[in-house]
Amino acid sequence: MTDTFLRGAAAVVGVTEFHYKRGESPHSELRMTLRAIVEAAADAGVSPREIDGFVSYGGGDNDGTVVGASLMSHRIGWSTMIWGGGGGGAAAAITNAAVAIAAGQARCVVVYRAMAQRDSGRLGYAKHHFDGHMLPHGVGSPGQACALRTRRMLEHDGVPESAMRSLVLADYFHAQQNPDAAAFGRPLDERTYEASRMIVEPYRLYDCSRENDGAVALILVAADRAGELHPNPAYVLAGSQGAVGGYAVDTENDLDYTSAGFSGAAGVAESLWAGADLGPDQVDVVQVYENFSGSGVAALIDHGLCPPGAEAGKVMTLENLTAPHGLLPVNTSGGNLADSFVNGMGLAVEAVRQVRGTSTNQVPDAKVSLFIGGPMAALSSSVLLCTRDVL
Repeated sequence: MTDTFLRGAAAVVGVTEFHYKRGESPHSELRMTLRAIVEAAADAGVSPREIDGFVSYGGGDNDGTVVGASLMSHRIGWSTMIWGGGGGGAAAAITNAAVAIAAGQARCVVVYRAMAQRDSGRLGYAKHHFDGHMLPHGVGSPGQACALRTRRMLEHDGVPESAMRSLVLADYFHAQQNPDAAAFGRPLDERTYEASRMIVEPYRLYDCSRENDGAVALILVAADRAGELHPNPAYVLAGSQGAVGGYAVDTENDLDYTSAGFSGAAGVAESLWAGADLGPDQVDVVQVYENFSGSGVAALIDHGLCPPGAEAGKVMTLENLTAPHGLLPVNTSGGNLADSFVNGMGLAVEAVRQVRGTSTNQVPDAKVSLFIGGPMAALSSSVLLCTRDVL
């Protein structure tokens, strides 16, 4: 029997996000974190001092005791960090907050992430990740590591490159309706995409995510209180995280090499669907972490939202991936590629907006919203959000 104790135990009632060009934040990561939490608390209708749980991921110096003291929190009952994989822990952080609430360890929990190049260096966590397993072989960046797996996905599994292109074009299409997106007012067509320079084969310029300074925060409370704070809370339906055993030792030797880390031995997607008691065909809208387009395609395949191999090209079309009427609307704010990249947590805010009905590219009557954390990382994670009537 599958344990579904998280189903509807907690809900997101407050969100905020903001970003700057990489290296242009006027403030430190701590100050941006505090601003984001205060704004998210205002959106939720709670006092920042009421927050008694703090969750982040991917590293960083601003732990719950530091942030809680700065906010003058009444007490701190929960302070945790999701370790491993940078953005791979993004969705797991939301699940962790829900666990804290369901277990009675905290009553009001904030999930947050901030990045400023002057504080943590370029891409933050990435500078710590490429150790002796990769650097001696000339692999020293996330793009190179993910490109290896994507090249195999294209050649061995037969996934067409058009699937990647369609995801990129969908992101840029959605960004044109989002005034806050970095690519707002800068539409992208197929010809421009194909003509862009190669960064690391098979990734062209537009296949690669943006890099931003900025901060994001989400406030969660118990479900029985959520309706008092917001007319349309985003309830946590299910969450899952995991890694292939031995990943830290073997790094690039796991058997499911073309997987984004959600299927096969990791079983993250399978656990997610079992915990939610529904299937991928019941998802209305998806926000998938795409530090690179190939990673996003692999994650959609792993979750059963897109068939593997050559058939992927039939589902991964611009028409299918765009709101409001696509069969599989993806990254409706513009995603990491065209909106912003603060270690992917902006995607979680968009997942909440879809449940609230406030997205700039709203999917009609969206009830089940999936957020997929960073694929092709040591740890991967997913979380399902929903409206109350789905519970």
